[in-house]
Amino acid sequence: MNVRYAAIDIGSNAVRLLIADIIEKENTITFNKNTLLRVPLRLGDDAFIQRHISEGKFESMVKTMSAFKNLMDVYKVSAYRACATSAMREADNGTAIVEACRQVGVDIEIIDGSVEAQIIYNVHNFTTMDPNKVYLYIDVGGGSTEISLFANGEIQESRSFDLGTIRILDNQDRPETWDDLRLWVRQITKGYKHIYGIGSGGNINKLSRLANDKGDKPISYAKLRALYLHLNAYSLKDRINLLDLKQDRADVIIPAAEIFLTIMKVGHLKNITAPRIGLGDGIIQSIINQNYSLKKA
Repeated sequence: MNVRYAAIDIGSNAVRLLIADIIEKENTITFNKNTLLRVPLRLGDDAFIQRHISEGKFESMVKTMSAFKNLMDVYKVSAYRACATSAMREADNGTAIVEACRQVGVDIEIIDGSVEAQIIYNVHNFTTMDPNKVYLYIDVGGGSTEISLFANGEIQESRSFDLGTIRILDNQDRPETWDDLRLWVRQITKGYKHIYGIGSGGNINKLSRLANDKGDKPISYAKLRALYLHLNAYSLKDRINLLDLKQDRADVIIPAAEIFLTIMKVGHLKNITAPRIGLGDGIIQSIINQNYSLKKA
């Protein structure tokens, strides 16, 4: 019988359920994505402006968790982890939502930015990263951006910034946060000649697919900037109708590109790759790490 784990990622833009099949082969544990479901709840629109999630979105959140619980039961998921990020961190009724979701069978952790960054880059410990290279890992979400610097095969610096796509669209980003981001990236990348960018999140995945046929090639700063200018030249309506972008992607993709371009410029990154992994993948890996370390103990 297949072992299945599930990850629930409660972000500021969307809520996602990832169900993965766990593969054990020759003392190596990996996973294949089985099912991915995404619901664009946009909790950040409430949380970043009102600091409170509205009754309507509160109810939608509980219904979504109930549906996810039923799906996990149908798929016979043996372990899951549900993590909520910046929108739920900032909403004054975040804990009330957690309690309501517990009533329908889903336990949610509201994690801080440092834990979020750790979960996201955790999956990279099990991929091929060249210890002789320096990497800047960038995850851009709806409410926050997590950045980690890898050198000599280990993480050297990591930080979370209250800067995300929904926050920017709602004019809730602060100039000093942008300044802080630039200064910090400039400081941690100083002294390294060649830094390779790794991007995660739905927006960089989409930008990568738009820039390349298959989305698996590195994107140069120049190419990403040209793509950004191209997308920005269209109205939101035309990005949906003419460029065939989903409605909840067509607006956030612009501020996401702005964040990536800013980091690439100040960090002198020549290009960035998008391996199409995110918080959900990191959550699955964290369950594997916990469960299989317990078996070995």
